[in-house]
Parts: sequence; structure tokens; C-alpha cells
Amino acid sequence: MKKRDILTPIGITLGTIMIMFGILSSGGVSGMQSFVQISSILIVLGGLVAALLINFNLDELKLTWKVMRVAFNKSDMNLKELIGLFVKLSEKARREGLLALESELDEIDDPFIRKGILLAVDGIEPDVINDIMNAEIDALEERHERGRSILIKSAEYAPAWGMIGTLIGLVLMLNSLSDPTTLGPKMAVALLTTFYGTVLANLVFTPMAGKLSNKTDQEIFLRQIIIEGVIGVQSGQNPKILEEKLSAFLSNEDRQEEFEEEEAYLGEAANEA
Repeated sequence: MKKRDILTPIGITLGTIMIMFGILSSGGVSGMQSFVQISSILIVLGGLVAALLINFNLDELKLTWKVMRVAFNKSDMNLKELIGLFVKLSEKARREGLLALESELDEIDDPFIRKGILLAVDGIEPDVINDIMNAEIDALEERHERGRSILIKSAEYAPAWGMIGTLIGLVLMLNSLSDPTTLGPKMAVALLTTFYGTVLANLVFTPMAGKLSNKTDQEIFLRQIIIEGVIGVQSGQNPKILEEKLSAFLSNEDRQEEFEEEEAYLGEAANEA
């Protein structure tokens, strides 16, 4: 089961609360009612959907919900655990041979790691393993880019359709200049479509596209480490050397923490001796 990234819903909820607070603090409940306009909502959402239908094909649009869900999920892979896994696999491969790694596959959930281990067990050359797994990364990056482009386009179209709704409202308002009492309410309604489009773009679509871009970069980074680990295991690299090599990808904080843990372990071992 995927871990939830709570920062995405917290951010959307906090932004919504701030908008509602701004409205209620100035106009109370009646002010909130003034910001609900069904025709404006339909113009923005209907126009947005229409533009996306024109811009993308059906297969790409099917990715929308799947891609958006990624922004609410947290990566299952932990860098320290990943390094520990490859050190363990390296030790077993050196002790029992590469074929013994097949027994470890049941405990590995990530399909990318499983594929790399199977390639190593099959005796594929390191350069070929590197090419095959990098091709997988390129395909993943392309899929993520296509899905993210829907959110980026949505962020562009939503304010544009908000402006279209505003222009429609202004035309209707100018047609009723003979009745000055209706100008204020009609102007407010005209501006609401721009408000809806801008909020959708800047609270939902653009931040979510940014989150997905960060997650893609993080996933590619982790997969590059996996490739290094698989090739290290396949080539029979010393587990300690492999650990040091993979630890270079850790942040300074994680490396310091790892160093302190190792010092504490050696201190306990010395005391026991």
C-alpha cells in the first residue's frame, strides 16, 4: 500500500481556508454567497475540459487522474534501506553465487530492482544492464512528462477561460448601462470567472505539476542508484566498497548520521571485547 504524502492535501486545504478567511473577514456569510456563481463555474470548468479534449487524445487524458494521484503518494523507497539491500545482496552473491539471489526476489517489491537482479542473475554484461535499465528510466520520464503536461496546460487554460467568462460578463453589463443599479452586481459576477480560473491554476494545477516534477527527479535519482547497485552486485564488488560507493549519494546529514551510528557500533563492540 502506497504511503500518503500529506503535504499536498494540507497545502490545498490551507490555501482554501485562507481564501475563505479573506472572504468571510470582509463580507461574512453573505460575502461567501457572493462568491458562488454557477454560470461562472460552468464557463471555467466546461471551457477547461473542452480545451483539454482538443489538445490531448483520449489515452493521454486517461492519465490525468492517475498522474494527479501520484502527487498524493510518497515514495516507498528509502535511500538508506536501498543501500542496505544492495550490501546484503552483494554479500550473498559473493558467498553463494549470483544464482542464489533468486531466493531474495520474493522479498523485493520494486519491479525495477527485481528486473535488475534478474538481469544480473542471467549473466548479462554490465554495459547491457546499464543500457536496458536506462531505457526504462527514459520511458518512465516520458510517461511522467506526458501526464504532467496535462496539468501544465490546465494551469494555462483555467485563467484564460476565466478571462473569457469575464469578457462575456462585461459585454452583458455594457448592454444594460441604462440601469445603473445592476452594474455593480454584474461586474462582480463578471470578475468571478477570472477568480475561479486563477485559483484553480495557482492552488491546484501549477503546484501539483511542480510536485510531480520533483517526484520524477527523485525517482530517476533513486533508479540511477539502483543501476549502480545492480552492476556492483553483478560484478562481484566488495560489499564494503559498494556501500561506500552508494553512500556517496546520501545527503551530508544522512552521511553524518550514518558515521555516528557506525562509531557507536564500533564503540559498543570495543567495550564488549
